[in-house]
Amino acid sequence: MGAVEPASADTPVTYTNEGRALFRFAVPDFWMLRTGGPREIEDTKLGDARAVARVMGMRPVTDDNVWMGFVSPTGVATIQDGIRYLEDVDKFLVKEPTINSTSNTRIGGLPAQVFRGTGSRDGRGVNFTATVIDLPGNRVVIAIAILRDGADPAYADDLNAVFASFRSLQ
Repeated sequence: MGAVEPASADTPVTYTNEGRALFRFAVPDFWMLRTGGPREIEDTKLGDARAVARVMGMRPVTDDNVWMGFVSPTGVATIQDGIRYLEDVDKFLVKEPTINSTSNTRIGGLPAQVFRGTGSRDGRGVNFTATVIDLPGNRVVIAIAILRDGADPAYADDLNAVFASFRSLQ
């Protein structure tokens, strides 16, 4: 008899756009998922409205020190476009971000670029990871993970498991 794998009851979630499935990932047990539909937000400095695609965000049920979100914005077709998109929205995610490392990798078999850094959010220090995953068909996925200072480091295992579960549906 071989080694017994632990049972996994993580919940699979599919990200869709206009009725088309783009990708899926698994939400860890005891995490909650919140979805938002497409909307416009106003840039308070520039006074112009910007379209924001559906954001799927999740965090542990009993701890708001960790958050992870996925978005696949329309019209963002390449990793370079995704990086420019991140530069536009970073002020909404992390204040005064400092990039500590950048790496190229593969997630779900697809090319991805990962940025790790620090900054602040709601007056508290954070570590963040921003990832741009190149989907087939002129789309990207942007994933952001934020851990506030003092967050349980074991949450990194949950975040890594989410990335390990990621699969393109195109």
